[in-house]
Amino acid sequence: MSEIKRIDPRGPRFGAAVTAVLSLIAFGTSWESYLQGAPWILALFVLFAWSVFAPASHPYAFIFKKLVRPRLAAPKELEDPRPPQFAQKVGFSFAILGVIGVFFVPVLIPVSAAFIFLASFLNAAFGLCLGCQMYLGLRRLGVIRS
Repeated sequence: MSEIKRIDPRGPRFGAAVTAVLSLIAFGTSWESYLQGAPWILALFVLFAWSVFAPASHPYAFIFKKLVRPRLAAPKELEDPRPPQFAQKVGFSFAILGVIGVFFVPVLIPVSAAFIFLASFLNAAFGLCLGCQMYLGLRRLGVIRS
């Protein structure tokens, strides 16, 4: 079994901060009319899909590696990338819920945006990754094997 390449935990937190802003805009614009939030929830869907299917080329990763990380001190510790990757899949599922809202049930747009905002804000502001905690819990239960 090969060694897992560990990541700088500030990268996912940076992505969470950007996601928090976008999801707050999606929520805020859908308050007056659900469909005004549609472009924002679709953008979040694309960004989450990108992070799940091609994380190495994701714009957040590029911006963090090229513009943010060079200005920071070396990280105190590195982390396993699997919990944040699982968290991205959870976020992607909420973005899918929002896309279903765009086409079928518009009230799902602000609902999904609110859940995405809550999770991304907690990660960005406090380092509390809800999806990562779900991953660890499911792993302890044996649902996820590594």
